[in-house]
Amino acid sequence: MSTVLLVHAKGGPPLGHVLSRAAARAEVHLLALSALPSAVDASARVLCASVVTPAGTERFDLVSQIVSRAEAVGADAVLTFSEYAVVAVAEACEVLGLAGAGGAAALARDKRKMRDTWHSRGLPQPEFRPVATQAELHEAAAGLPVPMLLKSAWSAGSTAHQIIGSPQEADAAWRRSREVMAESAQLGFAELHVAEADAHFVVEQIVTGTTAGWFDEPGWGDYVSVEGVVADGVFHPVCVSGRMPTVEPFTERAGITPALLPADLQERVVALAREAVDALGLRDCGTHTEIKLGAGGKMWLIETAARFGGAMTVPQIEEVFRLDLVGMLVDHLLGRPVVWPERTLGPEQARGAAGSLVVLAVDGRGEAWRDRRVWDSSVVKEAVALSEGSNLSVVPESSLHDGSTVPVYDPVGGANTMAALCLLSATDARTVLRDFTTLVDALPAVLPPALPGSQPPPAPQAPLASQSAPAVPAAPQPAPEGAAA
Repeated sequence: MSTVLLVHAKGGPPLGHVLSRAAARAEVHLLALSALPSAVDASARVLCASVVTPAGTERFDLVSQIVSRAEAVGADAVLTFSEYAVVAVAEACEVLGLAGAGGAAALARDKRKMRDTWHSRGLPQPEFRPVATQAELHEAAAGLPVPMLLKSAWSAGSTAHQIIGSPQEADAAWRRSREVMAESAQLGFAELHVAEADAHFVVEQIVTGTTAGWFDEPGWGDYVSVEGVVADGVFHPVCVSGRMPTVEPFTERAGITPALLPADLQERVVALAREAVDALGLRDCGTHTEIKLGAGGKMWLIETAARFGGAMTVPQIEEVFRLDLVGMLVDHLLGRPVVWPERTLGPEQARGAAGSLVVLAVDGRGEAWRDRRVWDSSVVKEAVALSEGSNLSVVPESSLHDGSTVPVYDPVGGANTMAALCLLSATDARTVLRDFTTLVDALPAVLPPALPGSQPPPAPQAPLASQSAPAVPAAPQPAPEGAAA
C-alpha cells in the first residue's frame, strides 16, 4: 500500500474530511504542526498509521523536519492543505524528488511576488506597492489613490487588513497591522517557514466592484473563486464558487457552490484564472483563485493559492459535483491515473447546492451585534426557519464549544474573531443564499444572551485561511462590498 505524509497546520478544509479521504487511498502518517482539533483527535489516531508533533526546537528548519519524517515513514507523497505550510511542503517535495507544487509555490503565498509576476504578464489587478517598513508605507500612501488597502503579504482569513483613508492614517494602520500579525502568530495563524514573513506587507488600490451584469438576483458578493488543480503543470478548473458580500473591511462571510454565473461569464472568469495560475508556474497542487467583478465585464485578480479553498469549499464540491478532490489529488501525487473534469462544472451539472457560513458578531448590514451572545449550535438549528429541503450543520472542529461567548468582531482581526462555521445544503444556490441571509439576520436574536462580565474563549480554527479571503473591492462609503486576501 502506498504511504502518504500529511502535514497538518491551521487553516484549510476540515482535518476530519481530509483524513478520511486520504486514508481511503493510502496509509497516512500525520505530521501535526498545530494541535489536532479536539473533535477529530480520536479519529485521527485511528485513521493514521502515526501521529507526530515536532518539538518547538525542531521547527527552526521545517523543511528538514518534513524530509526527515517522510524518509522515516517511506512516504510516496507529501502534501498539506494549510496555507501556512504550503511553501515548506513544496520545498520538501523538491528535496525528496516527489510531486508537489514546485519551486514556484512561494509565488502563490507571497502577495508581493504574486502581484509582481502578474504585473509582468500584464494581467488585470489592483495597483499595488510592496511595503516592509513604515517609511515605505508613507511612500506608497503618497503614490496611490485613497482609500487604499493595507494587508500582510503572507496572511490568510483577511487578518491584518486595514483601509487607509488618508496618508495621515498610515502610522496607526501600520502599528495595528503589526500587532494583529503578532497576535495571529500566537494563535497559530502565521507562515511557518519563511523568516520575518510577519513584516512583509502590500498596499493596494481599492477597486470598485459590482454584481450588476454578473448575477441576476441581489444578495451575491462582487467576487468569485475558481477552484481547480494543477496536474503535471496543466491547470484543470473544476468549478466557480460565489460569495455573499464581505464584512468591513473585507472579511469573507460565506462561500456558495456553484456560483450562479451565466455560462459565457463563467468562461470569462475561468479564462482569467487560467492565465493567473499559468503565470505562477505551479506543478502539482490544488488551486484557489479569487477574482473581483467590475462594471462592464471588468475583472481584477485578487490572489491565487497553491492549495484547495478552505472552510468547506472541498466538501461543498464533493456534495454538489460528486468529486472527491482530496482523494483525487492523493491519487495524482502517487502517480495513479486521475480523470479531471473535461470542462468547468457549473449550475447545469450541479446536484443541488451547498455553502459554508462563517459566524461573526455582525448583522446583515455589517453592523456589530447590540449585545453579547452565547454560541449554541442546537438553538441555531432548531430556532431558525430555513427553506424546505435545506439542511444545516455546524462544523465542530471549526466552531466554539456550545456555551462559549461569541467574540466581538474585530475588523482588523478578520476571521480570527469567528464563532463558528456552518454548512448548508439546499436544492439550489439561490436557496442557499436566501437561507444564509435568514440565518445571519436571526442569529443575534435567537442565540442566548451572555452573562455580564463573561469573557469569550480563543476563537476556533479560522476556516478562511482557507478560502484566503479575496482582496480589494468597492467604494469606501458605505462599507465596501468585496473581499480581501
